[in-house]
Amino acid sequence: MPELLSIVLPVLNEEAILQDTYERLKKVVSGLGWGYELIFVDDGSTDNSLSILEDLARKDTQVKIISFSRNFGHQIAITAGCDHCNGKYAVIMDSDLQDPPELIPQLIAKADKGFDVVYAVRRKRQAETWFKKTTASLFYRLFAVFSNIKMPLDAGDFRLINRKVLLTLRGLKEKNRFMRGLVSWVGFKQTGVLYDRESRKAGRTKFHFLKMMNFSVDGIVSFSTVPLKLASLFGLIISVLSFFLAVYCIGLKLFTNQLVQGWLSLLISILFIGGVQLIFLGIIGEYLGRIYDEVKQRPLYVVNKKANFDS
Repeated sequence: MPELLSIVLPVLNEEAILQDTYERLKKVVSGLGWGYELIFVDDGSTDNSLSILEDLARKDTQVKIISFSRNFGHQIAITAGCDHCNGKYAVIMDSDLQDPPELIPQLIAKADKGFDVVYAVRRKRQAETWFKKTTASLFYRLFAVFSNIKMPLDAGDFRLINRKVLLTLRGLKEKNRFMRGLVSWVGFKQTGVLYDRESRKAGRTKFHFLKMMNFSVDGIVSFSTVPLKLASLFGLIISVLSFFLAVYCIGLKLFTNQLVQGWLSLLISILFIGGVQLIFLGIIGEYLGRIYDEVKQRPLYVVNKKANFDS
């Protein structure tokens, strides 16, 4: 009986590419000599993605489907796929073919040498805008500064994890999930494989600017309290500066004939301090919001239907 390989693929409105994704995956995994399961997680698609997947599942029992009742998000879709894996190894990859299936044998080869996690590091990002490349690079470096865990630079969710890591991740039930950060947090023996990220073959990216911003905030807030410490530090600096400014103004009044004048400078100071306060109240609100999500104890996702899973 060959070893089993699980491949987790979150899906959101990918009707134009799913057939190609399936065929390329089949070509790669069929040549490995492994048993395999292709776990597609439909994250509330509004196009024909689910119908295409159901058709594939009827023809191929190694295609398994988890369909959410609504859109729960990319990271939750990955979580659901990992919750249903049965393989010795699980490969997490996007379903839009930007993560090349042909890299899977290299990931397995590294894992067979004793590595628990093998992540794919993007050497090049084809057909992506300068803005997206720059902001992505900036996020990874900010995360490295703010966080107390070591996450590999320029590595996305495309990676292989073994059964030990998979079971450890299943025990982590936090609601606001940043999976690549969680995989780094659990530790174990990890290494990387370089690859060139391909351009999209069809469809549109689901990560627009606001979604990227939310994703970045989730990543930093989930693994760092540095923003809260910065709020305290900034408040201390402003207090010290204000104290010395007050001493200076009192000195001018007592020992000179000069007066501190200027309503405009006073207005600017008030607006500046007010803006800073609102920013840091927002930062505190981000942390409080996550506490609120956790204490409600709602499930991470709701499954509408499944296909080709044992009862």
